[in-house]
Amino acid sequence: MLSKILSATLIGIDAHIVEVEVDITSKGLPHFSTVGLPDAAVKESKDRVRTALKNTGFNFPLKQITVNLAPADIKKEGSAFDLPIAIGITVAEEIIDPESIKGYMISGELSLDGKIKSIKGALSMALKARDKNLKGLLLPKQNEQEAAVVNGIPVYGFESLPELIEFLRGEKVMEAAKVDITSLMEENSLYQDDFSDVKGQEHVKRALEIAATGGHNLLMIGPPGSGKTMLARRIPTILPEMTFEEALQTTRIHSSVGLLNNGRALIATRPFRSPHHTLSDVAMVGGGTFPKPGEVSLTHNGILFLDELPEFKRNVLEVLRQPLEDGYVTISRALTSVTYPASIMLICAMNPCQCGYSGDTRHQCTCSPYQIQRYRQKVSGPLLDRIDIHIEVPAVPYKDLSDEYCGEPSVKIRKRLKDARQVQVERFRKSGIYSNSKMRSKHIRKYCVLNSEAQQIIEAAMQKLGLSARAYTRILKVGRTIADLEGSDNIEAEHISEAIQYRTLDRGMF
Repeated sequence: MLSKILSATLIGIDAHIVEVEVDITSKGLPHFSTVGLPDAAVKESKDRVRTALKNTGFNFPLKQITVNLAPADIKKEGSAFDLPIAIGITVAEEIIDPESIKGYMISGELSLDGKIKSIKGALSMALKARDKNLKGLLLPKQNEQEAAVVNGIPVYGFESLPELIEFLRGEKVMEAAKVDITSLMEENSLYQDDFSDVKGQEHVKRALEIAATGGHNLLMIGPPGSGKTMLARRIPTILPEMTFEEALQTTRIHSSVGLLNNGRALIATRPFRSPHHTLSDVAMVGGGTFPKPGEVSLTHNGILFLDELPEFKRNVLEVLRQPLEDGYVTISRALTSVTYPASIMLICAMNPCQCGYSGDTRHQCTCSPYQIQRYRQKVSGPLLDRIDIHIEVPAVPYKDLSDEYCGEPSVKIRKRLKDARQVQVERFRKSGIYSNSKMRSKHIRKYCVLNSEAQQIIEAAMQKLGLSARAYTRILKVGRTIADLEGSDNIEAEHISEAIQYRTLDRGMF
């Protein structure tokens, strides 16, 4: 008998419908074959399915069993086809009525005792099932809450194969999983860190606030122990709260690689990822024979922090240029081409030299001029051109460390930032961008008009400091953000003056 079960496979972060066809015939010797471009994990499912059926009290048919995964020209990978194959066998053996499975998408991994294990990409599968107007989604209990955040598709979670079979035979009545999106967003949007923990460094906090307001990439330069990492980790706490759509996008990416732990349904805090400098270019932007998302995509809608920037391999830093410009990563392979979202805010930190104490009045630098130059040249000019703000982070004096004064809390900073962000959203509503850092030439001409005093200041800076055309554009963008924070419609002279101060490297301070 022939049975057909709907399931899905992931290509990138998108789910694609797969029809699992199971044909069982008593003619010929017992045999189990799987066709339709299965990978090793899918081929091995026959042993898991056979043992799971036997250990849960069902007879495994000693017949010729052929499983076809259609469409046959798409590569199938992972263990999520265990459950639809097992259900397909029970339907073909007339244990389950074929009518009961129609309209359901089924996905899950089986353990040898019949328990159903969690899978990757449940959220994407729920979105696909909703788009196809299916009757419901049947999947592991651990993935139930994750998939249930998608409205418009009933989601049922099961812990074991017998429980699912009872449901399909009408012997067990279950209600679809439900989640309260509002409470879920509130529960999962709490940060452990706060800007009030930072002692001193008021000028650096001001620069971070400006960077967060306009979505500007930022580079911190300072000696070891000056608080660069501490400051970077608190930037997500002042960014605007994630919208449900942003949370959905970010969760889909993490779900596709199995990074949703402990049945977590939604990622509602902005991601903060700080990869080690030994990572490869594939780990940074994604890739592999069957492309997987890298660090820049896992950071989508959040902060990518690169500590000890010159220690990263040059090719790793160079591959960041496309996502920083375009907001997405395209990975092409012989079998497929996949595009991952990668809208990130890049925060970098570096020492002024190899020993870390160049320019420090309290420690003597042991590096020669050649060593300092060689150390700084590890970071390419094209990457630095994509960083809007350079800020010096000096060592914190004892007076500030011992002071009982606490700085502004993140909540207060976030409110100021949120108001300025709303101004940008309204400004660029018809342009397809959302922040000042994404402005193109036409936007700069329209929204960055300078009065005569501001023009004189930036002209003098260009001549005395030898600033490039790119640096000029960056200064205008940062000046526009500072004006937004001050509630000013025009970019004034003081806004331009402050923006110029955030070009530390261009001003030759290091």
